[in-house]
Amino acid sequence: MAERQNIPIGVERHDGVLRLTLDNPPANLLSVAVMDILLAELEASRDDDTVHLIVMAAAGKLFSAGHDLKEMTAHRADPDGGKSYFEQVFALCSRLMRTIVELPKPVIAEVDGIATAAGCQLVAACDLAIASDRSKFGVNGIDVGLFCSTPAVALTRNIGRKRAMEMLLTGEMIDAATAREFGLVNRVVPRDGLSDAVRDYAGTIAVKSPAAIRLGKKAVYEQAGITLAEAYELTSGTMVENMLTEDAAEGIAAFLQKRQPVWRGK
Repeated sequence: MAERQNIPIGVERHDGVLRLTLDNPPANLLSVAVMDILLAELEASRDDDTVHLIVMAAAGKLFSAGHDLKEMTAHRADPDGGKSYFEQVFALCSRLMRTIVELPKPVIAEVDGIATAAGCQLVAACDLAIASDRSKFGVNGIDVGLFCSTPAVALTRNIGRKRAMEMLLTGEMIDAATAREFGLVNRVVPRDGLSDAVRDYAGTIAVKSPAAIRLGKKAVYEQAGITLAEAYELTSGTMVENMLTEDAAEGIAAFLQKRQPVWRGK
């Protein structure tokens, strides 16, 4: 367990997997200090060749209830009514979510419990999400007069506008099965099998070519925001770049020679 600034974040490394665990119960709030630590760990993993993927998990009964509203409310007493602090919070949160997407390594959310507001946003920002069958998801800021505009970015890119708007406007929670139906999570498993399911996913991905994953993840997100013709032009270029890597040459040679490939990440 790593502890910085008295904010506990579990940091574990094993078999190419960096596991980051929110451990500030009961709500595992995304305070400024917590987001700073998560961002620092993700940035450090970018060029760490020993890390092939990242798992985002949480301890306790809640995955995360989002931002620390008490922390934010206290800044209403600031001379500017809290404006500069609120700008800092949401800019930092946006940077954290963008870093997950832009990271050249896959990020898997391991969700056991409730994920609301920015906690739900964190799940949506990850490349994959595996949830226990007791998990629930919501963007219920509307209940306290705060529309979850930044979580809407990740939600609409995962589950579509109308489903996202239903969650955003009603503030109602959805269960794990509905989250899978919506496309917010990939799989729903019994709670006692959650860690094993994530470990299986992580183990499968961790042995793939780092070079191919790096190029492919970038292309997937970039092509989503452009026209069909532009998307094929972009991904065709990515395929050429991928084919020219050492990993692709090794992988194809290993396939033809019926042996296991030895990746170099280049």
